[in-house]
Amino acid sequence: MSTQKEVFGYLPDERPPVIELIFFALQQIVVMFPATVLVALITGFHVSTTIFASGLSTLGFILITGRKIPLYYGSSFSYIAAIASIMGAEAFAGYSLNDKISIAQFGIIMSGSVSIIAGFIIQRSGKDKIDKVLPPTVTGSIAIIIGLSLAANAMTNAAAFPQTVLENQVDLAQGMAWIIAIVTLISTILYSVYLRGKLSQLPILFGLLTGYVAALIIGATTDIQFVTFNTIQSSSIINMPIFTFPKPTLAAVIAIMPIAIATIPESTAHVYQLHIYVNDLAKKKGVKKIYDIDSKLGLNLVGDGIGDIISGFIGGPAGTNYGENISAMAISKNFSVYVLMLAAVLTMIISCFTPLINIIYSIPTSVIGGLSIYLFGVIAAQGITIMMDRKVDMFNSKNLAVIAVILIVGLGGSFGFEGGMIPMFGIQLPAIATAAIVGIALNLMLLIGEK
Repeated sequence: MSTQKEVFGYLPDERPPVIELIFFALQQIVVMFPATVLVALITGFHVSTTIFASGLSTLGFILITGRKIPLYYGSSFSYIAAIASIMGAEAFAGYSLNDKISIAQFGIIMSGSVSIIAGFIIQRSGKDKIDKVLPPTVTGSIAIIIGLSLAANAMTNAAAFPQTVLENQVDLAQGMAWIIAIVTLISTILYSVYLRGKLSQLPILFGLLTGYVAALIIGATTDIQFVTFNTIQSSSIINMPIFTFPKPTLAAVIAIMPIAIATIPESTAHVYQLHIYVNDLAKKKGVKKIYDIDSKLGLNLVGDGIGDIISGFIGGPAGTNYGENISAMAISKNFSVYVLMLAAVLTMIISCFTPLINIIYSIPTSVIGGLSIYLFGVIAAQGITIMMDRKVDMFNSKNLAVIAVILIVGLGGSFGFEGGMIPMFGIQLPAIATAAIVGIALNLMLLIGEK
């Protein structure tokens, strides 16, 4: 007599018990935090406001999409160059930081309206027509380059050590950073592969804690302080985020608004990834219900646009749903919308409490690097999963052409030019967005003449 192996995991409409819910939410916060904060640091936006906007926009996204699409909204790298062009423009050189943010905010809000309009168009067009424009050769390839384009970030983070290290300790510090990153990476992989039962759903959180402990031990034995708790110095425990309000400016609209079009394939790829993983879990759990997530491409874009508008209204950068969080969900087999809602609320609370922000900041960069090697690799692997699930014919010349061009433009542009900006015709084009648009155009061109 054979016994069926129990499958652990939570589907979008399932709610874990309270204690599990908290730990799952913390795990989601851990994976979104580095990228969201980094966008704020690069663009010059207020960090605490960016964190708060991320949580509030996630709640807006989940409510607008009827709690049907488990995605977390975070700051998008695709908008960095466009926002930075406004923040550093000579025309606004005499403006205060908050005034510059206010000007950029208007462009962010308008980019949200582009996503909403695109969402309604896609929703009315029907899935068959969308599949013609955004076939798995495009969405899968985009997912691959998103993951692989972040490879350099993961590796440089893994090698990072405190800037306060003395000159004669640099080699030692870098070696210790690699040890911390490797311990984090290997432990996270081992947890995800070998943990069983409920614990199998928390490999990323356990991996982070293992790396954190390794950093504390190394700090105590070498006197190299990888863990510090005073990143944000303030006499007050509670510090509310600095909210700014948008100022209508044509320059911000021209610079930021068009980027929304280029993020559509990325967002679409995330929806396809979710559809595959959620229904695979449902099948393994013996649930008869079909989670028809891939038919909600338009609704997803509307939610994305609402997220941008919410973030733009209070002083946060433009964003999108996060591949890192999808990776965490795929690894932990936890797709509960309730987890993401709690993560959003906790993120907003963290942004208001200096000690909580300092605890998050105390996580060594090398620990984040160790986690990122795994997470970013999973994002890329999900692109392959999309193509396998949709049975893409890899011997078809059209498919090969589309995939090849997207991969080389996206990856070559990301690594070949500073900031991943391709200099072309006197302007700077973001590599991933350019790869997406070129791939869509090439695919449509090759459809001419097909029955």
